[in-house]
Amino acid sequence: MHFKAKLFFPVLFLVLLAARLCHVGILWAEEGLPLAAAGQLLHGKTLYRDIWFDKPPLVAASYLLWGAEPGWPLRLAGAVYALLACWLAYRLAREMWSPKEGFWAAALLGFFLIFDLPSSVTPLASDLLVVGPHLAAIWLAWRKEALWSGAMSGLAFLIGPKALIVAVACAVWNPSGMLAMAAGFLAVNGMAAAWLAAAGALQAYWEQVWQWGRLYASAPLSDEPLRNGLLRTAGWAGFHGALVIGAIWFFVKSKERWRWAVWLGLCLVGVAAGWRFFPRYYFLLLAPLTVAAARGCALLGRRSVIVLVLLLVPLARFGPRYILLAAGTSDWTDTAMDRDSRQAAAITRQLARPGDTLFVWGFRPEMYVYAELPAATRFLDSQPLTGVPADRHLTQSEPIETEAPPARRAELARSHPTFVIDGLGLYNPRLAITSYGDLRNWLGGYREVARSGQSIIYRSTVPSRE
Repeated sequence: MHFKAKLFFPVLFLVLLAARLCHVGILWAEEGLPLAAAGQLLHGKTLYRDIWFDKPPLVAASYLLWGAEPGWPLRLAGAVYALLACWLAYRLAREMWSPKEGFWAAALLGFFLIFDLPSSVTPLASDLLVVGPHLAAIWLAWRKEALWSGAMSGLAFLIGPKALIVAVACAVWNPSGMLAMAAGFLAVNGMAAAWLAAAGALQAYWEQVWQWGRLYASAPLSDEPLRNGLLRTAGWAGFHGALVIGAIWFFVKSKERWRWAVWLGLCLVGVAAGWRFFPRYYFLLLAPLTVAAARGCALLGRRSVIVLVLLLVPLARFGPRYILLAAGTSDWTDTAMDRDSRQAAAITRQLARPGDTLFVWGFRPEMYVYAELPAATRFLDSQPLTGVPADRHLTQSEPIETEAPPARRAELARSHPTFVIDGLGLYNPRLAITSYGDLRNWLGGYREVARSGQSIIYRSTVPSRE
């Protein structure tokens, strides 16, 4: 088994890396904002105080590990992280049962970190970044290392708020260690809060992550969220049928079901929080389901061929996409906005001179990365300026927040970016930057200089004062 482990993980890494390198020319929606925010951090700005960022701090900070570079460094980092998550699944399953279950857990997790929706499994976004510390926290709780388990839960909480579920699940696995877990959790988050306070960013952090997050969670997209949730969860379970079958067999044969049932149930509650049921939210459920399925597959013996057959479904669904990407073909609907962002940024970069700055209207933060220009304001997108979340602003115009956006627009009107790119107005004219009366005088100092397919580029007609 030692020899197999030495061979297994290098091969797994190469497969993960090859899959992610197929996306080297694309930035997916969920990675554009942290990448742009990390880029502003490298310009000397402070998160929350100088950069509006509605995600916990470690999402942006993690991108600093490779210099906030897009392209192959980003994809290499994604492969390394995916391998780490697979290794943690391996260690948890191996120590609970045997190396056989460990290999199953790592292989299954690696498979579904490749053959699933590219916009979910490729970006190093909040929900995916929680998977590693989630598995680590449960592993440490099972090993009775309560303090470190709590610290890992705290780390996960600084990546995604739903990771509070992880802390509760750890207490289920080690009830006697709850006080030590709480100490570890509070120590990590206390240090983070102290840093934010010292940087003058604590109040802004509360406003951006928690107040905006509460408003976002309280405004589901669907008029029938329960029905939507049941349908999407059933669809997710069907697509991950290999894991479901393995987990069912594990529950049939297991004598200690209750901890697993509670862990899975808690994660399902976490998925449902906010009533959106986006595919990436199911990463919270993927961790326990994969480990349970690994044990079930080991218990199935030769009958585990059923699981392998079910894996053909996601392989057939997403395998051809990787072949097309490797061949240089990526002109499908999912990447249309990214292609437009590249085009608009390329035009802007050609027009730009040293010292120029940029503001992008809409949720198009990848333009900062592609244009290689510093942000002129703390707003990297228009959500806090319109009050309309990015998950609906292409087609809807009803704000979830009405009091604060006018004050933020007034702040925007005091800034002097060299370039303004409206990446939203051609999708939804009601939310075009020109439709806001309190910005018209400010926009009077700009003239349209170019367009891409879905973006309008404006340039200042007066010398920059910033």
